[in-house]
Order: sequence, then C-alpha cells, then structure tokens
Amino acid sequence: MLPPDATYYVAGHRGMVGSAIVRRLRAQGCANILTRTHAELDLTRQQAVEDFFRSEKPDVVILAAAKVGGIHANNTYPAEFIYENLMMQANVIHQAHASGVQKLLFLGSSCIYPRLAPQPMPEDCLLTGTLEPTNEPYAIAKIAGIKLCESYNRQYGRDYRSVMPTNLYGTNDNFHPDNSHVLPALMRRFHEATQSDADVVTIWGTGTPMREFLHVDDMAAASLFVLGLDSTTYAANTAPMLSHINVGTGSDVTIRELAEKIAGVTGFKGRIAFDTSKPDGTPRKLMDVSRLARMGWTASLSLDEGLRSTYAWFLEHGKDMRQ
Repeated sequence: MLPPDATYYVAGHRGMVGSAIVRRLRAQGCANILTRTHAELDLTRQQAVEDFFRSEKPDVVILAAAKVGGIHANNTYPAEFIYENLMMQANVIHQAHASGVQKLLFLGSSCIYPRLAPQPMPEDCLLTGTLEPTNEPYAIAKIAGIKLCESYNRQYGRDYRSVMPTNLYGTNDNFHPDNSHVLPALMRRFHEATQSDADVVTIWGTGTPMREFLHVDDMAAASLFVLGLDSTTYAANTAPMLSHINVGTGSDVTIRELAEKIAGVTGFKGRIAFDTSKPDGTPRKLMDVSRLARMGWTASLSLDEGLRSTYAWFLEHGKDMRQ
C-alpha cells in the first residue's frame, strides 16, 4: 500500500498518464502531490532539477514525463526524441537518488522490445534483437531509463521500479493531426469525416499490423499497484537487472479492426481505405502480462468501453484538442 501521508512528485502531471496517476493518487487519499509545469521546471536542465529536489525533498517520485508521439513524429524528430528523454530521465533519477528518495517509479514503453520479438512479448526479450527503426531513438532512451533505475538499485540499494505500458489512450490524450498516436489520430480523423459527411477515410499502411490498447485509467491503477507492492513480492517476480514489468490487456486487434470500431463509435458511414505506400511499423506488439497477473493485477476496461468514454471526453473537450 502507498503511504497517504508521503509527498509524491509526479513528473509529467499534465500529460495523459501523469494526470491519470494524479487523479488516482488523490482517489487513494494521497493529498501531498508535487507538480511542476514545463515552464516552471525544465527537466532537461540538470541544475534546475537539482535545485527542485534540494528545495522540495519529495518522498516518492513517479517519472511520467516524456517526449512522445506516433510514427510521423518519431521519424521527423529523432534527435529531440532521444536527447530530451535521455536528459529528463537521467536528471530526475539521479537527483532523486542524490536527495535521498528511496522509492521511484519509471514509466517506459513497449517499443523497448525488438521489432520481431516473440509474441506476446515477455520482459526477458529486452535487448535480444533489432529495434523498430521508426522509433529506435525513443526506444533507446527508454531502455536507458530502465537500466538507470536498475543500476541505482544495484549500487545504492534504491527501490526504483519500471513499468512498460502497451499503447495507451483515454482522457487527456493528444489528438494532434500529425504528432499523435494511432488511436487518437484515427478518432479525430473519423470524427472530422463524420462532421463533413466525407465518403472515405484513408489510413496509413495496410491495416494488418496488430496493436494492443490499454486505457490510461487502467495504466494509472497498475502503476500505483506496482509502486505499492512490498519489496519481497516485487523482488520475487523480477531480477536485479531484469526488473521492468509489462502492463497491458493481453489481447490485441488489427489496425483495420480498430478503425472499424472507431468508425462505429464516431458514427462514420463511409468507406475505409488504406495507403499502402505509408509505413506499417512493427507487425505486432502484444505484451506478455503474465508477470503482473501473478502479482495480482489485470486490466478492467474493455476496448469498446474505453473507446466510448474517450470519444465522449473528446467531444466535451474538442475545442481545445483540435487546435
């Protein structure tokens, strides 16, 4: 269980995952939550992060801050994706250690695994093959974050844990037309097609890649579950240099099936076409979530239910999201 009187620093609290974790912490009675916007604290700046930890002295750190995006964004800004993520992670994890923080949770990504990893992907397939080229810089940064946590644990006896979510969606998602992930990008596209009575929606790739999707509220619940596990249970299900834990639903759908579901949710009645000149990305990315299930946690929200609630949120906040 998480101590309700501890001070929690949530890095990235305005992002989709960070905001869900803040909501979950508050629901669990944790009132002492530290947050900073990017304007208030640039996590890529070493001195600024050092000053923050020295003055605020949090008890627990949750590192949900990251530069994220879909295939287009990763292809367009590879330098920013590797540099900014490496700097944020190194600064926060090191300064947490330097200021005496014993418990930290690092949030990574399923893209850490090889492009042709066994399906579903177990934790121990990390670093066993070539990464997907379209997001390799981001994946390298996230792998480094895991190894930073493990190295501080190994050398200094810290309790720094890592969770690797599958594709996330839900409240506070990014619906930008160019820099969003596949699910919110499709939701926006189908919504706009419905509003304009378009006859066809064209989607990148062949529609055959398979993807797993986890609602962000489930991710927040899993994150705090892992963070709150007693050290004996956590250690019994991990290894010192293989300590990360997959978080997902354990089931996936094709991009075509996802598009059809979103078309139904948004009321689109036209035709769905596929631009096969555009990249597909990794053929399949299904997480092996048996480790987390053995610890006692499984996802609760179905994809259909999650899509309906996400679209309802999108409609309510659409003016802000569609800029």
